[in-house]
Amino acid sequence: MLKLKIVSPQKIEFEGDVQSVLVPGVLGQFEILTNHAPIISALTEGTVVYAKSDGVKSQLAVAGGFVEVQKNEVALCVELNA
Repeated sequence: MLKLKIVSPQKIEFEGDVQSVLVPGVLGQFEILTNHAPIISALTEGTVVYAKSDGVKSQLAVAGGFVEVQKNEVALCVELNA
């Protein structure tokens, strides 16, 4: 299980446990799963998709931002699409 926190300039968009996170990296989409290697990456315009602990998938359209993964904690700092 991963702990995900998505922050935009307006508010905390989501905070909770998830099974996986799919993000739009600048070199293409990539998925973050439990025990992912530590990483910091820039994000481009696209959709963040995360599967909550109950298996329900949610989406968030982003204009860009950054992702940091460390010890099963995923932090996304994003700018939302208007």
